[in-house]
This record gives sequence, C-alpha cells and structure tokens, in this order.
Amino acid sequence: MLNLERLRTLDALARHGSVSGAAAGLHITTSAVSQQMAKLEREAGQRLLAKNGRGVRLTDAGRLLAEHAARILSQVELAQADLEAQRGQVAGELRLSAFPTAARGLFPTALATLRAEHPVLRVRSSELEPERGINSVVRGDLDLAVVLDWYNKPMPLPDGLVKAPLLDDPADVALPVGHRLAGRDEVDLAEFAEDEWITWGEGEFCHEWLMFTLRSKGIEPIVGHRAAETHTQLGLVAAGLGVCIAPLLGRHPMPAEVVTVPLRQRVRRHVYVVWRADADRRPSIRAAVDALRAAARNVAQEG
Repeated sequence: MLNLERLRTLDALARHGSVSGAAAGLHITTSAVSQQMAKLEREAGQRLLAKNGRGVRLTDAGRLLAEHAARILSQVELAQADLEAQRGQVAGELRLSAFPTAARGLFPTALATLRAEHPVLRVRSSELEPERGINSVVRGDLDLAVVLDWYNKPMPLPDGLVKAPLLDDPADVALPVGHRLAGRDEVDLAEFAEDEWITWGEGEFCHEWLMFTLRSKGIEPIVGHRAAETHTQLGLVAAGLGVCIAPLLGRHPMPAEVVTVPLRQRVRRHVYVVWRADADRRPSIRAAVDALRAAARNVAQEG
C-alpha cells in the first residue's frame, strides 16, 4: 500500500525539482524528505531517485509514480472540497498571497472580515509578485493568489486554475510637483520620452509591461531607478528623481511633493484572484473570494 503523505513528498519533489525546494514547499526538513522517499522506495520496490551531481533526479519509475501521485492528490483535494462543501463550515487553514499594493489595499479589510465572520478559519497571508503567486497555487503551496495583468498585456494562466475578477485599477503618472506637466488635466505617455522612469525590478511582469507599452509608442525608455514597492517609487518621485506609473490601489497616502495626472489612453490593470479548480467547492475558498470582492468594491467606491 502506497502512503499518501509519501506520495505528497514525491509530488513536491517532482514540482520543485530539488529536495530543498520540496522541503520548503512542504514546510518540513530536508532530512524528512529523504526519509519519506526512502520509505516510498521500499513500498514501491523500485528506485525512485538517482544522484544528479550534488542533487537528485527522478528515475523513470519515479516520474511514472509522480504522474500518478499528482492525479491521486488532485482526487484527494476534490474529495476534501466535497466534504467541506457538504458540511458547509468555513474552517481549516487557508493560505493566500497578493502582490504588494493589493496586499496593502485589500488584505486588511478582507482578512479582518474573514476573522470576524469565520473565527475557526486560520488564514496565512504573504506578499508575492503575480508570477510567484500563480506558481505557488499551481504547486499547492498556496490556496489562492491575488494577481494582475494589464489592459494591453494579459497574463496567461496555467490549466487547472479558476479566476474571479476583483477590480479594474486605473493608473496615472506620478510626477514631482515641479515637473513641467504637473498642472495638466491629462497627459500622453509619448510626452515622457526624455524623462527618467522609476520602475519595478528587471523581469517583473509590471516592468515588462511598462517597457512593452512605451516601446509600442516608439519610446526607448530611460530607466533611472528600480523599486518593488509603490511607496518607494513615489518617494523617489518626490525627490525629483523621475516619474512612475501609479495605480490607484494601495498608493495612498501620497507624498506631498508628488502629483498624479491621468493618462489620455486610460491605462488600467486588471486585478483578480486565482485558485485551483479541484478546490473550487471549498467553503473557505468561496468565503475568501467574497471577502476580497467586498474589499475591492470599497476601494472602487473610495477611488
């Protein structure tokens, strides 16, 4: 008889590609991963791992069993979701993430609502950029992730995920108060061809969107500074070091030395929450989506 927890360990190894990655994803030690795999090999009667330099790789038998493990664990998730749905109780543990401005703009209200309305539900939250949040949901490390894409650059979702829209988040340009365009009612991106941009980290989805959007208008961007956090970007703008894109969600309070001006082309990003389809019937998932939607409505009304 194959042990379910050991199959879970094998699945984590296949998804993460290393013992240390599997240990981190399962919140156990690397020695525990090794012990679980040694026991699973005895149960299977075959070698499932082979040395690969300083690490390990799955053997043919290991890959075959890992494919079965993924299907088995998905069926277990469906069974658990059906049982939770039948009980109708919002309980257990729920792990979710959001990109930083959504964590600031949505989580305080949404998580407080969940605590008040469902006191036996344990919620664990973290800040993750959209790509990492999606990957963590796919791997099973998270139950939900609040993510985004842009009006002109959608983010593809892997198969097996469900999504629900939360809000369309308008974005302006943030300028130092003394900037030549600071008094305008609206501006065009082309008017910033000679300005330095304060943007996100290299390779991040929002940075790639900004580069794509500016270049599509014939502008080769001048990147002066990079910062992951919106408030860090706004602090740099306040110091007169450049301009940045400033979505509404999570940007307040604004520094006194910064003004925002709407873009003529009405730039927006789409904010939504994703989760695995096999967990779709869990009451805790539904409760969290409802709480996030309510928090998003509050943001839209205040904006």
